[in-house]
Amino acid sequence: MTTAHEPVPAPAPRSVRHSRDDVAETALRILDEHGLPDLTMRRLAAALDVQPSALYWHFPNKQTLLAELSDRIASRGRALPDTSADWMLVTAAEATGLRDALLTYRDGAEVVSSSFALGLGASVPLERLENAVRLGGFDDETTSRASTALLHFVLGHVSHEQQRMQYDSMGVAAGPETPDDSAAAFAFGVRLFVEGLRQLADHADANRHAGGRRGGDAG
Repeated sequence: MTTAHEPVPAPAPRSVRHSRDDVAETALRILDEHGLPDLTMRRLAAALDVQPSALYWHFPNKQTLLAELSDRIASRGRALPDTSADWMLVTAAEATGLRDALLTYRDGAEVVSSSFALGLGASVPLERLENAVRLGGFDDETTSRASTALLHFVLGHVSHEQQRMQYDSMGVAAGPETPDDSAAAFAFGVRLFVEGLRQLADHADANRHAGGRRGGDAG
């Protein structure tokens, strides 16, 4: 029995356990607050109050962690495409939604771009665009190439935007472009892309019909 004069034993230290989701969400917070160069496994472990080795239960290396962050960033605002809607409108909306998702986090475009280049993650950004383009009735090869080209445009444009934001935050003059100008330039580029893809489809249809007529005349 413990008397009033005996010291009370200190409670045993509690083991801190974090889920994969805890790790990923904390990493996103660090990314947004400090940027990609300062998102290290050591900083992440310190934020979670664990040893760096504990993180490897969930992510075997930093590349797989970044791939998870890429998918989470690119999934923001994602919705199933309306199969009854015009494919051009759906594609433009998905491209714009993806831009908004990338801009939500500091260095978001760089994270997604690096994971995409390494073939890591679930390729969420590419799937978003493929699902939209496929509504136009394109074959698999055209859908894949068109979606990849559009994704390159989105990543490049947002990367440029985020670099300018970084320069602005450092007090470095980056030119007269405003966020509204950048959004308008992005919309113009997407419109050029989908209009060009429609022209490509119309040209292919015209060639098929012309071939059919020639075949009928020959018969």
